[in-house]
Amino acid sequence: MQIIETADAFKALIKDIKTTTPGYRDPLAFGITRVDLGQLNVEKSLQATYPVVNWDENFGSAAIFIRALDEQGIKVDFHKSEVVCHINTQFLRACLAAFTPYSDEAHGDAHKNIQVVSALYSQIMSSGSLEGEFKVTFLFDDADVESVEAAYLKLYALSQAKVGLREINLNGVFGALPNVAWSAGQPIELEYLREFEIELKLANEYPHIDFVDKFPRFLGHIIPSDNTRILDTSKVRFGAQLAAGTTVMPGASYINFNAGTTGVSMVEGRISSSAIVGDGSDIGGGASILGVLSGTDGNPISIGKNCLLGANSVCGIPLGDGCIIDAGVAILEGTKIAIYPEELKKLMDVNTNMNMQGEIFKGKQLAGLYGVHYRQNSMTGEITASRSTREIKLNADLH
Repeated sequence: MQIIETADAFKALIKDIKTTTPGYRDPLAFGITRVDLGQLNVEKSLQATYPVVNWDENFGSAAIFIRALDEQGIKVDFHKSEVVCHINTQFLRACLAAFTPYSDEAHGDAHKNIQVVSALYSQIMSSGSLEGEFKVTFLFDDADVESVEAAYLKLYALSQAKVGLREINLNGVFGALPNVAWSAGQPIELEYLREFEIELKLANEYPHIDFVDKFPRFLGHIIPSDNTRILDTSKVRFGAQLAAGTTVMPGASYINFNAGTTGVSMVEGRISSSAIVGDGSDIGGGASILGVLSGTDGNPISIGKNCLLGANSVCGIPLGDGCIIDAGVAILEGTKIAIYPEELKKLMDVNTNMNMQGEIFKGKQLAGLYGVHYRQNSMTGEITASRSTREIKLNADLH
C-alpha cells in the first residue's frame, strides 16, 4: 500500500476499497487481537486479547485492514458471519502507510486502531518476530459464535458496554471456548498438564492453577470505572457488564457473563447469566437472581431501580422499580402469593396497567410490577405481597 499523504487521499482510498473490492460490506465488529495458543496443539487458540474493540464504528480502519490483507493474497469472504486472519509485519507496514495523515495523533484518543498497529509494529521490531500470535477478526453478522476469537470479541463488547446485555447472539460460545487451566491470567491446556505432569512436578515447574473454566475473569481483560469496586477477582466472569459505581463484595457474590448492572448497585449475592440489575438496587448477602436455566422457564430477569433483595432471598421473576424481597424469601414463577384487598388497591394505584382480581396469585402474574414488598408471615408461613412504603437508597459514601 502506498503512503497516503493527506486526509482527503485517505478518504479517497477508503472509497476505492469499498467500491472495488468484490462483495465488500462494513463489518459489525472487528479488532486486532493477541492470541494465546495451545502448549500441545500450537494451532489451537486458547484466549484472545483485544486492546481495542470496534463495534459498529471506525469503518475506515476496517477497510484499511481488509486492503492490507488483500495485498498479501488473503481474501476476506464477506459472505461469512465471521472471518479470522493471521497478520504479520507486512500487514502492519501497509496499515501504517495508509494511516500516515493521522500518525501525529497515534497517541491520542481519536485513533485507537492506529495506536494498536503502531505499538505492535514497534514491539515486533524491538523484540523480534512475533508472527502467528496476532490476528485480525471481523464479524459481519451477529450470528452464532464459531471461533475463540469471535467469542472473545463479543465478550469484550459486552464487558466494555459496546452492546447492551442480552442484545447480542452468544449461541455457540460454550462450544467455541476450550476448557483450560488458568494460571496468573494465562490459559494452559489440560492435556498438556496431564502429559507432562511428572516432568513438571519433578522439576518444580508445575504451575499454580487459579481455576479451571472456559471463561477468564473480568479483571483479566477489563479496566473498570474509577468508582467501581470488585473486592475478589473470582466474583466477576468475563462477559459481565458493570456500570460505574457498582460494588461487588466478596463472599457469596457472583456476576456471570451476559449479566450485570445498569447503574450504581451493591452486589453481595448472585446475578446469574442474563440477569440485569437496575440503578440504586442492592442484592443482599447470599441473595440469588435466577438465570434462564435456573427455573425461570427461560424468561430472563430484570431487577428495577432502587430494589432490595434481602439476604439469602431468591428472585425468579422480573421486578419493577422500588421492590423488596425480604431476607430468606423465595419468589418464583409458581410461588403462591397472597395480596389482601387493601394492598391490592394500593398496588393497582402505582401499576396503572394492573387489572387483577382475587387474593391468591402466582409469582408469574406479578412479574414486573412496581413497588411490591414480598414477605413471609412468620406465624403462618404465608407469602404475601403489599405496597412497598420505603424508597431504597444506597449509602452514597460507599459508592
